[in-house]
Order: sequence, then structure tokens, then C-alpha cells
Amino acid sequence: MATSEASVTRIMVAVNESTIKGYPHASISSKGAFEWTLQKIVMSNTSGFKLLFLHVQVPDEDGFDDMDSIYASPEDFKSLKSRDRARGLRLLEFFVTRCHEIGVACEAWIKKGDPKEVICHEVRRIQPDLLVLGSRGLGPFQRVFVGTVSEFCVKHAECPVVTIKRRSDETPQDPVDD
Repeated sequence: MATSEASVTRIMVAVNESTIKGYPHASISSKGAFEWTLQKIVMSNTSGFKLLFLHVQVPDEDGFDDMDSIYASPEDFKSLKSRDRARGLRLLEFFVTRCHEIGVACEAWIKKGDPKEVICHEVRRIQPDLLVLGSRGLGPFQRVFVGTVSEFCVKHAECPVVTIKRRSDETPQDPVDD
């Protein structure tokens, strides 16, 4: 029996790329939040849920991203924008493919801006039933310098928020990495 769209629980999962150099994949925290959602909420009721994947790309402050030179042509900027979009799409493809493999309905999209602000804006716009975020589990000293998207969203998102800490055995050498 098909589940009507109105009776489906919509869960927004904010995802990001790994910050570990040379590791162009979903972050440890994003994968953990996704897997936790599948195991603890969706379980075997795949038709009762729709996962909404949001990836927020942070624009580089100086506009040069990874370029080593301040000399650039318009084609260089087009190339960077194209590369960023492709990386974002590859990230979302990971989660969407997994959902299709197990039969969970999903949507995915990319936005640009400050992740905490964009996530809260998208929660207001989309109105999911629940927001799930990965958390690196940084200590108080690291939070001062790195900031924490999950803490901001817990305080400001207009829906229930679940944050999933990464397991201690998943923590990279530098805990700020993800």
C-alpha cells in the first residue's frame, strides 16, 4: 500500500564534504548522521519517510578558493564554480544513491552561504518534521575557534533537531578534521 505524501515523515539531513585533505567524500559526521537516521528512525519502514538532503557550500571570502595566484581570468572563476558544483553534486549523489538502493524517497539540493544560517532558512522554507545533523564533538576550546553549526541549529531551527556525534574511533588525528 502506497503511503500518501501527507503521512510521510520528512527528515532533513544536512550534509557536507570531508575536510580531510585528499578525501573528496562525505564527512565522517554526515555519514554518521545519515546512517543513524536509517538505523534508528527509518529502520524497515522505508515508505514512511522522505529524506531531504541539504548541502551548503561556503563561498570563499576572497573569491580565489584554492588558487595560488591573484592573477585570474574569467575562465578560471567559471572553472572553480563548475568544480565546486560538481563536488557538491558528487556528495549528494552518495546519499541519494544509497536511499534508492534501500527504497527510501529523497530529495537533495545545494545552497551557498553560511551553513548555520542557510540550514535554518531552509528549515523555515521546507518545514521538515525533523532536522538531523552530524557533530564533530569538539571541545569548548575548539568550538571557540571553529564554531559549531549544530549548536546554532539546535537553538534556532524551527523544528526538532537531533545531532549525532561521531564515534571516538572515527575521530581523525586532528579532531577539527571531519
